[in-house]
Amino acid sequence: MAPEPDLEKKVQDTNSDNECVAVPVDAADFQPPDGGLVAWSQVVAGCLVNMLAWGYPSAFGVYQLYYRDTLRLPEAQISWIGSVQTFLAFLTCTFSGRSADAGYIRSTVVAGCFLTVFGTFMTSLATEYWEIFLAQGVCTGLGLGVMFMPPLAVISSYFRRKRSLALAVSATGTGLGSVIFPAVVQYLIPRVGFAWAVRYSGFVALGIAVVAVSLLRPKLAPRKTGPLIEWEAFKEVPYVLYTLGAFLFFWALYFGSFFINAYARNVAGFSTTDSVQLILILNGLSVPSRPVAGFIADRCIGPINTYALMTLLLGIVSLAWIAVTSRSGMYVFAVFFGFTNGAAQGVFVGSLASLTKDPQKMGTRFGMVCTIVAFATLAGPPTSGAIIDQSGGKYVWAQLWAGLVIVLSAATLAAARCSSTGLKWRAKI
Repeated sequence: MAPEPDLEKKVQDTNSDNECVAVPVDAADFQPPDGGLVAWSQVVAGCLVNMLAWGYPSAFGVYQLYYRDTLRLPEAQISWIGSVQTFLAFLTCTFSGRSADAGYIRSTVVAGCFLTVFGTFMTSLATEYWEIFLAQGVCTGLGLGVMFMPPLAVISSYFRRKRSLALAVSATGTGLGSVIFPAVVQYLIPRVGFAWAVRYSGFVALGIAVVAVSLLRPKLAPRKTGPLIEWEAFKEVPYVLYTLGAFLFFWALYFGSFFINAYARNVAGFSTTDSVQLILILNGLSVPSRPVAGFIADRCIGPINTYALMTLLLGIVSLAWIAVTSRSGMYVFAVFFGFTNGAAQGVFVGSLASLTKDPQKMGTRFGMVCTIVAFATLAGPPTSGAIIDQSGGKYVWAQLWAGLVIVLSAATLAAARCSSTGLKWRAKI
């Protein structure tokens, strides 16, 4: 996408009382600070928002097991709660992304945090399936999507050369939140009961939200004009292939985190408490892998190349899960799955940023991808749950489906890279 030659931006001078100063800058010539206290504080804010935006839904495996034992419902039906939550989180990204580009950074994040915390407290009061579905699936899902996009747009405006690393470091919040929230719920249930365990997680979310909002400092001035959807982007073959690859990736991604504890208990002989440890290991290993992937993307092979490679490794690990039936094997699988899962997700945003020349359109273009991906996350967990139910409780066909879809995603991302650079093996993009 060619930059607009007459584009004029207002860049916030963070060293002069946070006032916005009009500076005519060509989109291609804009040079962000690529470091400094304010810039890295935005990464911290993004990390905290990711703890909520994706740490919460990544922990649904704990809820899946609890709801199954208490509500006595089929796996596929329970999975709809988590899949709708993730679906809405992605679906609203087009609106929150355009809102971020228009300058409504803090107000958008505050609105998302409110919905997330409110939905969490309502979940603690719910006793019927439809109540849980509305509170945890709908209300919380909307809040997660509304809060997610603005910090990404802010971070992208502070970094260029180190952008993939900065976005990957901010994405470590997903792994941290995925450890904190399931641990709070799982280990407090025996002490205070499910309702208060969920409420405590709501208080943790509230504290994280307050700190995140206080740190956000938008740099680029608002882009008030412009469409909600940039249809021109779909004329770019690399963008279309990237979107398709991301769709396939997220269609099968959540199978592992949603069903690893149920598989461990039903196949490998784990107790309920021990099976939750696998989720904590899986999510914990995704924390260090994200900045590692970001470093490789920035310094070595480029964001899209890294995304395709890590996705391929994740698909191979998912297929290897078919052979795992022992307790020791499950721990090994959780380590490798967590590391490759975190590495692939860590460069998801940065890889698209490398295709986005105008930083003022980052929120809109990425929000469009997320909205399309939303339908993949909606269908993914119920699809795998239905495969398991139709297989009489056996997981092998669901494992095969997830692994092959992720491998296909890697091939599509590689095609996006080749479409952008041609068949140049050493092209860094």
